[in-house]
Amino acid sequence: MMRRRVATWIAEFDLRATVGNYLLLTVGALLLIVAFNVFMAPSRIAPGGVSGTSLIIHRFTRWPLGLTMLVLNVPMLVLGFYHLGRFRFLLRTSYVVLLYNLGVDVLARWLPPTGLTEDLLLNTLYGGIVGGIGTGLVYWGRGTSAGSGIISRVLQLKTGIPISQIYLVIDGGIILAQGLVFGWERSLYALIMLFIWGLAADYVLEGPSVVRTVFIVTDMPHEVANLLLTRFGVGVTAWPGQGMFTGAERTVLFCTISRPDVRGLPAIIAEVDPHAFVVIGEGHQASGGVLRQAFRRRVWNGRKQTPKRETEVKARLEED
Repeated sequence: MMRRRVATWIAEFDLRATVGNYLLLTVGALLLIVAFNVFMAPSRIAPGGVSGTSLIIHRFTRWPLGLTMLVLNVPMLVLGFYHLGRFRFLLRTSYVVLLYNLGVDVLARWLPPTGLTEDLLLNTLYGGIVGGIGTGLVYWGRGTSAGSGIISRVLQLKTGIPISQIYLVIDGGIILAQGLVFGWERSLYALIMLFIWGLAADYVLEGPSVVRTVFIVTDMPHEVANLLLTRFGVGVTAWPGQGMFTGAERTVLFCTISRPDVRGLPAIIAEVDPHAFVVIGEGHQASGGVLRQAFRRRVWNGRKQTPKRETEVKARLEED
């Protein structure tokens, strides 16, 4: 049985992906060290979690901050081992925790002990940005930095409570404790840092919103789809719909376009169907699409669409 598991693990092992993941984990942990030593510790502002708890403990005991975080994270690792993936979870998370927590104490001698600035707002903004980027890279490398995130995830699995609410209760309680120890001004700044931290981490994981999704409810689907195809070179998907108030049968079209093309899009659609209902949303990434790729090649090569190609595309559109 053990030999079979080892053979399966060796067969599934991807050296390039593993090296890439650990590179992301390493860079992410180093950024977390910089965020803590340069911005959070000197200003005594942290977005809850183990980092905030270590600042409170350090205030009364003067224990090393990194070692304090490591001690606090040990029971979190045990909890995650039994509930969140056992050895696969433990390996990467332990790597990040050891590098991050021990690095806080080891690298402190080479980083400015008083930080770069005494301005609380600057420390809050840059601490949230740098720490959020570090956390995003750690997640991208399929790891975690342990801390309150493990408790939140386990409680979410056990109780079904949304993880965002659990995060709010746990980190909010730690930030409240920071306010009692360090003053309410720093507690308010910690809330801002927590918000910025989450935004930066999401940006790293999902990237900028680079495309727009378009939903169109229309009685003239072929005309509108052909307009989108010829004007923007995007593929269009259609499915039948029904107005729940009128009971009328209508068609719903879906496509994605780039941000520069959004302006004036409703007016362009209104040229064909003045009564069309248009909804434009945001998307982080779009891939694939034969028509989109062909259109981009046509633009890059500086050539116009040939009549034959336009006829083929229109025929395929009518078939769909």
